[in-house]
This record gives sequence, C-alpha cells and structure tokens, in this order.
Amino acid sequence: MPELPEVETVRRTLKNFVLDREITAITVHWPRIVEDDPDLFKQALLHQHIRDIDRVGKYLIFVLDDTAFVSHLRMEGKYNIVPSKSPLTRHDHVIFRLDDGRDLRYNDTRKFGRMVLVDHDNYRHEQPLTKLGPEPFEATLDEVYPAFKKSKRYVKSILLDQSVMCGLGNIYANEVMFVMGMHPKTRGKDVSKKRVQGLIDASKAILSEAITQGGTTIHSFDANGIHGLFQVKLHVHGQKTCKACGSEIKKIVVDGRSSYYCPVCQKRRY
Repeated sequence: MPELPEVETVRRTLKNFVLDREITAITVHWPRIVEDDPDLFKQALLHQHIRDIDRVGKYLIFVLDDTAFVSHLRMEGKYNIVPSKSPLTRHDHVIFRLDDGRDLRYNDTRKFGRMVLVDHDNYRHEQPLTKLGPEPFEATLDEVYPAFKKSKRYVKSILLDQSVMCGLGNIYANEVMFVMGMHPKTRGKDVSKKRVQGLIDASKAILSEAITQGGTTIHSFDANGIHGLFQVKLHVHGQKTCKACGSEIKKIVVDGRSSYYCPVCQKRRY
C-alpha cells in the first residue's frame, strides 16, 4: 500500500507532467472508484486545467481552475502518464485525456481506490480529510499522547490509526517500532510521554528519509518509472535478519496486520 512517502513521490512526479494541462475528456470504466455520480464528476472536471496537486497524509488532491477532487490510492492504485493512443490495460479504470496528446490514467488492480469532488478552497475542511489527525511533521505531544494514555490498544495499532497521526502505514510503523526498540505488542498505556514524543520524532525522521529516497518499492509501487530506494534502508519490514544485531527477524500478526520485529532489539517489556 502506498504510504505518505510514496504518495508524496507520486505528487511530485505528476506535477512535472500535468500542471496547467487541460482535461479534454474523461472516461470512467469502473464507476465505483468515483464516489460522486460519474456523470457529474466528469461534468465538473471537463475543460478544467490542473493547477496544483496537494497531499494530506496518504491522500492526493488535484486542484483545478474552480474545483478539486481527492484521490486515495488505497492498496494498489497508481497514476500513469502515457500517449493517448496507447492501448488501455485491463486495470486502467479512469482516463483523463489531456490537451497535449497524453492521458493521465488511474490504474488499480484491486479497484479499491476512490475519488471524490471537494470544494476548491476549503477541501482541507471537508470529508474525507477532516477525519485525519496531523502528519508527524506537524504533530504535537498534546495532540498525540491522549490516544496512548490509558489505552489498551497496541502501539502499532495506534500508529496506524490515521485519526491520531496520518501518513504512517504498516511498513513505516514497523520501522518506527524498531527505532524505538518497542515490541509490536506494547500497549499504549505502558508508554510514557517521553516515549510518545520519541515515536513522533522517529516517525518524522523515517518519513523524511523515505521521501528523500523516493519511497519504498514494495510490490506494485512506482511513480511513472521512478522506483523508491528506501527498501535498502529497511531494518525489519520484509527482512530476514536484523541489520543492527544479526538476529533473525520475526513476523507476527498484530490486529490483523503483519508485524516484523527483532526479538533482541525489541524485547517485550510489559
């Protein structure tokens, strides 16, 4: 699943291709991806120019002349820029034809991605973005700590809760837990304020480095040929041995999500 660094890489890459391009035609092959009425969606975007692409957490926001739409890539979604005459693939579900002879094609093998129209000026104050907590880069201890205080939830699950702090997914949550030396089944109530601040700081550092490296190439992620390099820096996720101590990496399931950890560096203390 694309996480914040991957989505940021997609945003930066697409801006090189589509800014100020006019959308001259739209084809929706899988209507469920568009949460609005597909005809109204097409009518709202037709002959609009793509003026900017914003990002909040894992969401992309395409800002046009006088409207905007939010796009969530979910598990396998991606955008490809191709010549308009290129044959469609079976997973090209929404096609934006541009005025320069190219298409912006939304491709999604699992069809989980979603698009929805939002207000041009106030989209950050509308659903689905209002349900998100702050990104780690902006998060404060006062905002985040209440989610841990007295909570019986696992820290890993709290990190994945986008209403607490948005942008972290399973890969980077595993890496944050490793950096903090926390076992995946540590309970929120057992984490001090100082350690919660450490989780925020570790999240900032790891996401920043991953953005610099263009994200992590896992399964199907790429951004129009740009593959993330952060996978070479992963300490535990998908690894066989710990890069710090050489111990065998263990994999368990925590609240339905796979969790990789080092049993030596991340001993269970509670």
